[in-house]
Amino acid sequence: MTTFLTILLVILMVLVVASLVRGIVAFLKSTKIDLESGEQQDATEMQLLQNKMMFNRIKYQALAVVVVAVILAIAN
Repeated sequence: MTTFLTILLVILMVLVVASLVRGIVAFLKSTKIDLESGEQQDATEMQLLQNKMMFNRIKYQALAVVVVAVILAIAN
């Protein structure tokens, strides 16, 4: 059981990093587009992607915390 939870934790950590990187890339692209165009739009496609990726990051972090709590509960 502990092995399965450890593997699950590693997968969640990879998903957290991937979501973080995709969110930052979307942020940089949206900032670049805003600076080049000089216009401020309501919400661009990149900004929506950024929000989605950051929400995913928070979701995966929460799941990782739950997995760590389960591992600690099993260890005691």
